[in-house]
Amino acid sequence: MAKKKIQSDSTTEEKIKTAARKVFTKKGYSAARTRDIAEEAGINLALLNYYFRSKEKLFDIVMMENLQKFLLVLGGALREEKSSLNEKVALIANNYVDMLKSNPDLPIFILSEIRANPEKFVHNMGIKGLLLESSFFKQLHQATKGKIHPLHLLMNVMSMTVFPFIASPLLQHVGNLKQPDFDNLMEERKKMIPIWFDSIVKGL
Repeated sequence: MAKKKIQSDSTTEEKIKTAARKVFTKKGYSAARTRDIAEEAGINLALLNYYFRSKEKLFDIVMMENLQKFLLVLGGALREEKSSLNEKVALIANNYVDMLKSNPDLPIFILSEIRANPEKFVHNMGIKGLLLESSFFKQLHQATKGKIHPLHLLMNVMSMTVFPFIASPLLQHVGNLKQPDFDNLMEERKKMIPIWFDSIVKGL
């Protein structure tokens, strides 16, 4: 019986967090209400408050999980020392496309909250030290030959990979694309991003 209760509790927590991600993504932190999240999860407000004492606590948990999911893709390339810069870019493109196809709303949620509180993001995730001390960033610096800031190359990689998912409703409308068509376009993009990146570097 105890095992069954633990499973039930875990399921309820996940249901609440899934609902919270949806509500926070749609409304943002400020406009979202715990009542909205409870309704989305199909539970009463008292049960939500039992698991998560405040909206802020629930948001912090959901935000941290989403950031970890988002940065995990980048982390592999940051830590890899033996691969070339282009191999790292190919790894980032492949992994991000696969992850964002399953979580298309993730970039909007993360970016909107990063804009609202960038210091909290940098501090909690340790992203500044992780990036600046990585072999990936050192290779970016070498590739720029001192002509431009290496962050330009990083921005190019991230925008080529993430932006299509942020703009997917518009792109699908403009291109008359159904979801499978858009997914196929993103699969093609996996191969194209390293090629485009290499052209940018060679043009410096």
